[in-house]
Amino acid sequence: RNGMELAREELAKKLKEDFPIFKTGSFAYLDNAATTQKPKQVLEAMEHYYHAENANPLRGLYELSLKATEAYEEAREAVAKFLNAKESAEIIFVRNATEGLNLIAYTYGRAFLQEGDEIMLPVSEHHSNFIPWQQLAKEKGLKLHFLEPNEEGIITEESFRAVLNPKVKLVAMAQVSNVLGNIQDIKLFAKLTHEIGAVFVCDGAQSVPHTKVDVQDLDVDFLAFSGHKLYAPMGIGAVYGKKELLEKMPPFLFGGEMIEYVTKEGATWAELPHKFEAGTVNVGGAVGLTAAISYLDKVGFSFIEEREAELCAYLMEGMEKIPHVHIVGSKDPKRHHGIVTFTIDGVHPHDIAAIFNSNQVCVRAGHHCAQPLMKFLGTPSTTRVSLGLYNTKEDVDAFLAALKTIRGVMGYGE
Repeated sequence: RNGMELAREELAKKLKEDFPIFKTGSFAYLDNAATTQKPKQVLEAMEHYYHAENANPLRGLYELSLKATEAYEEAREAVAKFLNAKESAEIIFVRNATEGLNLIAYTYGRAFLQEGDEIMLPVSEHHSNFIPWQQLAKEKGLKLHFLEPNEEGIITEESFRAVLNPKVKLVAMAQVSNVLGNIQDIKLFAKLTHEIGAVFVCDGAQSVPHTKVDVQDLDVDFLAFSGHKLYAPMGIGAVYGKKELLEKMPPFLFGGEMIEYVTKEGATWAELPHKFEAGTVNVGGAVGLTAAISYLDKVGFSFIEEREAELCAYLMEGMEKIPHVHIVGSKDPKRHHGIVTFTIDGVHPHDIAAIFNSNQVCVRAGHHCAQPLMKFLGTPSTTRVSLGLYNTKEDVDAFLAALKTIRGVMGYGE
């Protein structure tokens, strides 16, 4: 096992060489749950597109426009294959998971949820999968049910069944928490949701970059993710939706490209997936997303999962040896999926992050867009360290070395 771990450590160091940003200075980047760095393969693919194929897609019949259209639709096919969707028409491009979840709430939610219907979601959700449903409930007179995780951060089957009832028409849940790092049993919860005739919405922002996600196996009705957490550029993401649901839903935005025919009196909508993609689309971002998916396919999720698990174990083992440091959630590294959130007695998370920054270590401090979870945990904010495929033991050692100094820097004499 030690031999395999050593081999994975060497591969991580080699992969790090693919990321130009790490050649700009010496720092430990441990904020991957917020956004990941981009490999040269992604940057070069985007540069090639803008150098050699840039044009407005879908509209022109000249060669450049046809190339742009081809690149864009190839990206859709790549995402469909990546998620194991039945067909590429089930993939809608958006800016990010936030926009994707809003699309679902505004279109499916407004069209099919009625006053008195109920929605279930964990209290631990990111604001992106919380506020859209909260605002929809206010608008339409819906009732929200909040599921509370156990000490391990898990929503249990028992707690899920206790809330589930015939009035529930939609369940929204992240597969992996951006604060606690735990993975929920989405396949089970989708099955239970379907048994009462409701739909299941999955936030895949933190799961899609770290573990193989198969939407057909999970049998979710919708799933959204962001490219920028997947080693792809910012400004591109996708929504997966079952075709039969997407076909029934009204458009999210109106304008060019999403129409079939327009008169002074009205309009008809284009077929899937273009009905949901109004205006000029982000072809360069889609090309970058294709390259990122190709990069991850070559690296392999078996490596990613094993590497992040062993590095997370090394990280948490080191943290547990430091007095006054408290890991939030499970004590089992396998449950964290590379995300470890913590507090330090007597030190505000913003001060913690500032001290890390002075040591060239990048971490995240605050409520992590999960204020209802912070209230549930009884703390206004925490500090989060999150791993990516290029992180090494040297990065973790730099983090642990800085962590040991924080209370002393703040005047506690320890």
